[in-house]
Amino acid sequence: MTVLFRCDSSSSIGLGHVMRDLVLAQSYKKNEVFFACQNLQGNINNTIPYPVHILKSNEPEELISVIESLHVDLLIIDHYGINYKAEKNIKENTNIKMQCFDDDYREHFCDEIINHNISVDKTKYKNPDIVKIIPPLIRNEFKKEKPIDREKVYDIFIAIGGTDNTNINIPILKTLPSSLSISLITTSANANLDELIKYVAGKDNISLHVDSKEVAKLINQSEFAIITPSVMVHEILFMDTPFIAIKTALNQDDIYLYLKQNNYQTLEYWDETEFKKCMKI
Repeated sequence: MTVLFRCDSSSSIGLGHVMRDLVLAQSYKKNEVFFACQNLQGNINNTIPYPVHILKSNEPEELISVIESLHVDLLIIDHYGINYKAEKNIKENTNIKMQCFDDDYREHFCDEIINHNISVDKTKYKNPDIVKIIPPLIRNEFKKEKPIDREKVYDIFIAIGGTDNTNINIPILKTLPSSLSISLITTSANANLDELIKYVAGKDNISLHVDSKEVAKLINQSEFAIITPSVMVHEILFMDTPFIAIKTALNQDDIYLYLKQNNYQTLEYWDETEFKKCMKI
């Protein structure tokens, strides 16, 4: 069986779609899996350990051409820019099995809708019969790390998305006391990376990790986490790390509301005064 993932990553989109697709891809034989991605600024296409077909657009015709050339059996779409009309076009012109990741209860033209979020409510879908709820997609590094009892060398772990497109890493750092030991992760896709590097230079209490391969370890070494209500929540909960989640994008609404309703610490947007109250500083 040939499986094709259609997803993108960039400084504006973020990296989450590709990251979770890579976890799901492990469910299939490696030689069966392909990715189709645009070459957007800040993408992580070069880190995908499968063949990547570079697309110029979200136009269905371009993806259909790849599907036909690879003789794809299953197409998995994980992309907000590909709508119902485009999905219908692809399905009717290829008749292959199609699955669509969904985080915010959109209507899809596919065989199966996939949702792995802890907040999912099947009844919110227009066609709940085709919705497949799967367990949160946890990367193997977290499963290997969790049993390890590590010394807590950081007071705070910060992960405001791989791209931090609202640029709140520095405001958060400015708010936290210098007496705290801080570990902050980001990626080279962060458009504000140069500014962040300059800010942390000479600050011995802040450890900046860019494109880290040890995220699970850093979390395990931390007492508390500051994150977004995104797929990172699943990993933080898996590691049993206390946290506060700050919403930075509309597609985080569902997980944000779930966390708030279940009495987890949350902020609907970055607010220094409210943040200080939550952190008791």
